[in-house]
Amino acid sequence: MNTRHDIVHTRRWVVKIGSALLTDTREGLNQQAIAQWVDQMAVLRRQGIELIMVSSGAVVEGMKRLGWQQRPGTVNQLQAAAAVGQMGLIQEYESAFQRYDLHTAQVLLTHDDLAGRTRYLNARSTLRTLLDLGVIPVVNENDTVVVDEIRFGDNDTLAAMVVNLIEADLLVILTDQAGLYDKDPRQHGDAKLVREADAGDTTLAGMASTGGSLGRGGMVTKLQAAAKAARSGAATVIAAGTEKDVLLRIAAGKEVGTVLWPATNRIAARKQWLAGQLQVSGRLTLDDGAVEVLREDGRSLLAVGVTHVDGGFSRGELVVCLDPNGQEVARGLVNYSANETQRIAGHSSESIKEILGYVDEAELIHRDNLVLV
Repeated sequence: MNTRHDIVHTRRWVVKIGSALLTDTREGLNQQAIAQWVDQMAVLRRQGIELIMVSSGAVVEGMKRLGWQQRPGTVNQLQAAAAVGQMGLIQEYESAFQRYDLHTAQVLLTHDDLAGRTRYLNARSTLRTLLDLGVIPVVNENDTVVVDEIRFGDNDTLAAMVVNLIEADLLVILTDQAGLYDKDPRQHGDAKLVREADAGDTTLAGMASTGGSLGRGGMVTKLQAAAKAARSGAATVIAAGTEKDVLLRIAAGKEVGTVLWPATNRIAARKQWLAGQLQVSGRLTLDDGAVEVLREDGRSLLAVGVTHVDGGFSRGELVVCLDPNGQEVARGLVNYSANETQRIAGHSSESIKEILGYVDEAELIHRDNLVLV
């Protein structure tokens, strides 16, 4: 993906909306603005685009409800404000989407949820299921329980991690600026909008500005988020949320905001991540039928095709798949532990519940977590 026209063909978006847009100064949530974005997202859903929202605004809404005039500086006060404000934030989104008979789901994440492989797979599975059901997940950092050491630090970073988690095609960051400028437009009248660039270009950092008083992020964190999203092959659009029909114009391939392109496509980026970031924890020997299915059809690996299991791996760890001659065919993140895999190997997916008493996934390794070698 390297042209605006390519965006027309994207089918899974993460849309991040920041505090400066969502909140009406210190008067709480901007209901009119939320309604306008939801109107556009309803159109995108009818066009077949899957949406995950990463929404700021809980702390500011909590401040309004608690009667606080300034953003608190202590973690426990921020957590309290977020807990109070989260109720109003989700209520507002649910009401707005219900006008189009669209359901939303609240998903609160912490850094640990995405750093640990087992919880990573759990979060991924939940979000994938919600998307399959046509639900729009509204994701936020779990401010109520996290502490400074494990905070994402800003929802730009969280949005990028969600992109990686569910392999989105596009990250859209709506902000109060038209995009990235070559210098701070609030201080320089001759600042020019950067229409497109490569994500991760180190020269861009010198153009970025810091965030405002209500949010924790700024243009710097948006550039960092774009670089993270690019690791899974996703492009990033940074645009003004106040621009009329901004999401629809992005979807139509119009020249809106700043586009930051990934250096590699999604498959190459995913393969690089699986190959380089995780240590192999076990090996699965497959029968000829399973090998053919993986190589020819690109499908998921089912337990029925496994003939032998080696290693003491846990759910979410990286395993190598071998053909009957011991040659590596693929590698991926396994949905069951070594003990569980031993028990269900050679059996159909329909037998998993009878054998184990439960089913985590129908697939032993989902195709999205598996790469051929």
